[in-house]
Amino acid sequence: MGQGQGNYGFYIGLGLAVFSSFLIGSSVILKKKGLLRLVEKGGTRAVGGGEAANFAAYAFAPATIVTPLGALSVLISAILSSYLLGERLNLLGKLGCMLSLVGSTVMVIHAPEDEEVTTLDEMLSKLKEPGFLAYAAILLAVCFLSIFYLAPHYGQSNILIYLTICSVIGAFSVSSVKGLGIAIKGFFAGRPVLQHPLTWILVITLVASITTQINYLNKSLDIFNTSLVFPIYYVLFTTIVITTSIILFKEWVTMTVVDIIGTVCGFLTIILGVFLLHAFKDMDVSLGNLPQVLQNEQQGPVTQDDKNILIEVDNSSVAPEDKPKVFTTYT
Repeated sequence: MGQGQGNYGFYIGLGLAVFSSFLIGSSVILKKKGLLRLVEKGGTRAVGGGEAANFAAYAFAPATIVTPLGALSVLISAILSSYLLGERLNLLGKLGCMLSLVGSTVMVIHAPEDEEVTTLDEMLSKLKEPGFLAYAAILLAVCFLSIFYLAPHYGQSNILIYLTICSVIGAFSVSSVKGLGIAIKGFFAGRPVLQHPLTWILVITLVASITTQINYLNKSLDIFNTSLVFPIYYVLFTTIVITTSIILFKEWVTMTVVDIIGTVCGFLTIILGVFLLHAFKDMDVSLGNLPQVLQNEQQGPVTQDDKNILIEVDNSSVAPEDKPKVFTTYT
């Protein structure tokens, strides 16, 4: 009975994670397309609904599976943009979508299904463990160093500064969401969760962490290219959240070696897919012109080198009177 309820909750969390990715990805397309009527009627609610569904997924499924599935929102956004916005998805983008789907499927197959923490007292006991306290202290030190020293000096020129702050703070926001999910389930089970001090600590932590994340993510988007921000942020955020899950919730303890290897390989496959989807989205590459693109790439450097040599030879600042002068036209 207990194992059946655990599987039931896992599939609810999995469904919420996929549903939230669809809402978030589609809401991005609605914004880009500029359909004001749709945005007024449901576009904005799609954004809020996607984030709410994503938070709710942590209450039922392990963070190890919910967080990497966020890559599906990037995939859905890319697919919908090719149909609704007329943006052409090139060959590398299609390969990236396929790799993201394969990686997500592998992670779902090998993901942990057991849920160890079911009450706030158990959650508090996990938070008091020396391993997590040391890990949290390191994250806070990195966060404060980045906010008060690195961000003012290097934040405008280094894309990793702001994204590191967002990712490190994300470890606390996901942990808070996980704990609040336990509190909500305990509330409906009749437990006195509102009298528990941990509930309000988690609420305050969640509000502070989300506010900080949004602030520095917006700063990063204002300065750097979106096609670079989202893949890097996804990799950093997912890596830190999975590490937090391993240390705090020990979701990988019940997994076999095969499942651990499968989960890691699935995550790396998703990273490769997201990279292909964003890094080469402006290239005109398809199966039809692939040989021509490869041939142009091979011939390009040779032509450029010959031109440079010719300019160096012809562009002489001193011309003797008894020799004809050479005039070079620049375009």
